[in-house]
Amino acid sequence: MKDHDSPASEALRLVHHHFPHAVGALLGGSAARGHTSASSDLDVAVLLPDSDTSRRQVIRHNGRLAELFIHTVTDFQQALEHNRGNRRGTLLFIYDQGMPLLDPYGDLERARVQARSSLAAGPIPLTPAEWERGRYFLTCFMDDLIDVPSTNRYEQLSLTDHTLREAAHLLTAHHRAWTGIGKWLPRRLLSADPVHGQALLDGHQRVAEHADTAPLAVAAERVLDLVGGPLREGYTQR
Repeated sequence: MKDHDSPASEALRLVHHHFPHAVGALLGGSAARGHTSASSDLDVAVLLPDSDTSRRQVIRHNGRLAELFIHTVTDFQQALEHNRGNRRGTLLFIYDQGMPLLDPYGDLERARVQARSSLAAGPIPLTPAEWERGRYFLTCFMDDLIDVPSTNRYEQLSLTDHTLREAAHLLTAHHRAWTGIGKWLPRRLLSADPVHGQALLDGHQRVAEHADTAPLAVAAERVLDLVGGPLREGYTQR
């Protein structure tokens, strides 16, 4: 691929065309690491003056989809705290690992310093009520998963997905690690705990391929043991 066709060049042209007043921009995601194809979308973070508005937007530029993470300079700090609160840290990782495209006044570099500080601080811990709710939900999903007939594949697979997501939520929180959704859930899970995370993912795959729920139920119960055990009677949602 020629330099003028590179993802970074495409992203910079996009920023110049749609945001000529931008005070900072960078290319994130797989494109920033060189793992992309001609059909891959672009993750582009854009910093704007405070006269504009923060938003997340998907556009098509020159035939390629681009997901835009747009923030004003003042709103950026609040966005970082929101990312710590949802425990996924999407924006933090983009600013930490992305490829700078535009930084005429130093706003982008200051934003990257803030993002790295938030990453180092880690996600915001769960509250006692959130821990209890997570334990209760995982217990319910695990119990239902064990009880559902293997012939009822619709319910079995739905419960399998919910069990994995709730267990991942608790396991990453236990390690004060970042979590994820979609393709990032297994990546973050394995990064947080290679042993228990692998057991959950292997159990999930076992249900999908063989309708065998036992390994996933065992893996989920081991996660519960790490965070206070199953929670059934006595749970109160306030």
